[in-house]
Amino acid sequence: MARIKAFAAWVWVLLTTPAATLSLAFLTLGGFVGGVMFWGAFNTALELTNTEKFCISCHEMKDNVYQELTRTVHFTNRSGVRASCPDCHVPHEWTDKIARKMQASKEVWGKIFGTINTREKFLNHRLELAKHEWGRLKANDSLECRNCHSSVAMDFTKQTQRAADIHSKYLLPGKATCIDCHKGIAHELPNMEGIEPGWKMPSELEGKALPAASNDAIGALREAVASAHGTNAF
Repeated sequence: MARIKAFAAWVWVLLTTPAATLSLAFLTLGGFVGGVMFWGAFNTALELTNTEKFCISCHEMKDNVYQELTRTVHFTNRSGVRASCPDCHVPHEWTDKIARKMQASKEVWGKIFGTINTREKFLNHRLELAKHEWGRLKANDSLECRNCHSSVAMDFTKQTQRAADIHSKYLLPGKATCIDCHKGIAHELPNMEGIEPGWKMPSELEGKALPAASNDAIGALREAVASAHGTNAF
């Protein structure tokens, strides 16, 4: 016990001694080591909060939007590539990620006060929450979508004619962004009454016939659905 007290006293004297008595090398080394330790702890905490496990640790997310995600192609598909919560909702670039984390800190307030802690509350706020996320993706040109989906890498020959035309005329020139048309691809849509659909006929094409979707693609889809349900093609 005496040794512990003596060591504590020595540390206290060292910490309270004016810096002029310590060498510049010691201060520099101490600052460097302290900086590395702080950065390591900060980055570790940042990455821990950037995992799907953390995202669904609260029942508000696990019992609502996460359950919807598990029923979509972003969760289970033939390629085996799965998009997790942070893949779509957290920017990958460090500066953008930090900004998003700061914005998300207010969600802690909502958690504490139970803003959407029941299914009914969640559904009542669903449109508001969706608009916030649509607005964010619109503002950053659907950055999280583009981390995986590159428009310049799209093979338009493998898309329906309608999709290929819309992508080439509006996505590639930057007249529209992914979220304009692709709402509700990973979660159920809220009540869309009064919400202008992104796929609404562009004004310059009103009155004109759009190219029909590929008959072969539609036929194949009908046959696949009919086969799965044991019914005639519709």
